[in-house]
Amino acid sequence: MIEMVIKGVSTRKIQKVTEEFCGQSFSKSTVSALCKRLDPIIEAFCNRSLLKHYPFVTIDALYLKARENARVRSKGLLITQGISCDGHREILSFQVSDSESETSWSDFFQSLKKRGLEHVDLVVSDNHKSIVKAVRRCFQNATWYRCQIHFFRNVLDKTPKRLQSKLKKLLNVMYDSPDLASAKAIRNRIITKLEDKALKAMAVLETGFDDVMAVMSLLIFPR
Repeated sequence: MIEMVIKGVSTRKIQKVTEEFCGQSFSKSTVSALCKRLDPIIEAFCNRSLLKHYPFVTIDALYLKARENARVRSKGLLITQGISCDGHREILSFQVSDSESETSWSDFFQSLKKRGLEHVDLVVSDNHKSIVKAVRRCFQNATWYRCQIHFFRNVLDKTPKRLQSKLKKLLNVMYDSPDLASAKAIRNRIITKLEDKALKAMAVLETGFDDVMAVMSLLIFPR
């Protein structure tokens, strides 16, 4: 039953499933009480010491519906992943928040630093202003890198539909450039080619290029 809840099955549906397959119905309160057994496990996970070096950190948020004081509310789930020197990806922590404010992200990052997260070289996120400000405040020696997938969507959202397939291919070629100079040359060709047909999209590409290609100029040295 706990596994069903984790996978998103509602307590009401669990009642029906258990009655159908087990011949016995469990109330919503019983299911909720069982799920409380997860609380200490989650707390231990989110407070564990971070003993590895994670030079790369990725940040994102999900918005979920949660029942609170008999009302269903929208909540933000702040999530941080770390990539260690050997390329292993790991969830570092997550935190439920009422909003994606600079304060909530800063508090989240400070809690990670207290647990041992240090010497971060690259932080990846979308262009959410609150995230960017919090990253620059809490990880002053790190390079902020705009997520290519989010940027991809940002550019295409401003692109006429008839040109989106063509632009996708051009952006992928730019992303696969061997060095920053090559990427800049491809960007310039894209803008020259499509500026008259997709002016807003080309403005997004030009203004966001340095942030989305920041990884090209980063050299990681083992500590």
